[in-house]
Order: sequence, then structure tokens, then C-alpha cells
Amino acid sequence: MTSTTRPLTDDTVVRLLLDTDPYLSCDDCFAQLDQYVERRVREPGYEEPRMRTHLDGCGACAEEAETLLSLVLDPPR
Repeated sequence: MTSTTRPLTDDTVVRLLLDTDPYLSCDDCFAQLDQYVERRVREPGYEEPRMRTHLDGCGACAEEAETLLSLVLDPPR
């Protein structure tokens, strides 16, 4: 068996070391994502600490948030 080891990027190290308090699961994040994005559009300065912490550390949920935000800001025609 061979092992391929890739070095960690600086971004990966930062994400691994992020403080995850206050905690929000991916399921909870996904359930609240539409309301969070809609409020961020209405109130650009709005932040929800649990959501921000989760999105900073979870690439999958952050990608969902970015996709939803782009759809809200520029809906398909």
C-alpha cells in the first residue's frame, strides 16, 4: 500500500485551528441558511455569530451560502 501525503495549505491550517464556539451543526446551518442570507441582503451589516463561525470553518456550507446569495442577488431569468 502506498500513501500520498499532501502538505497542508495555510488556509487549511487556519480553518483547522478556528474556534468553533458558538457551535452550529451543518444540519442547523442548512436549516437557517435561507433566512440568514435574506437578512444579510436586507441588512448588509447583519451577522449571526453561530452562523458566521460555522461558515468560516465549513467550506461546504460556505459554498451553499455563496451560491444562495448569488441567486438572491442575481436570480436566473
